Amino acid sequence: MEKGRVHLIIRGRVQGVFFRASTRDMAASLGLKGWVKNLSDGNVEALFEGPKDLLLKAVQWCRKGPEGARVTEVSEDWSEYEGEPNSFEIKYRGR
Repeated sequence: MEKGRVHLIIRGRVQGVFFRASTRDMAASLGLKGWVKNLSDGNVEALFEGPKDLLLKAVQWCRKGPEGARVTEVSEDWSEYEGEPNSFEIKYRGR
């Protein structure tokens, strides 16, 4: 099973709709590692690591997001698996 890493910028109405918490729950259900955080411009940034087939599922989920979200664009940057981080967490501004 090939592993990888994908960094996303999710644009649209993605703050104030539980996007981060829902992303954390989705990633945990898939067994992915990484993080998600709000950006000051109103978008959401996320990083996922794990098996590529599961990363594709995570990206597909992020294109829709949780109920109440209106995703207009998702930028994807794929790279090699690095083995970091060791869990999936919500990052908060200033951390």
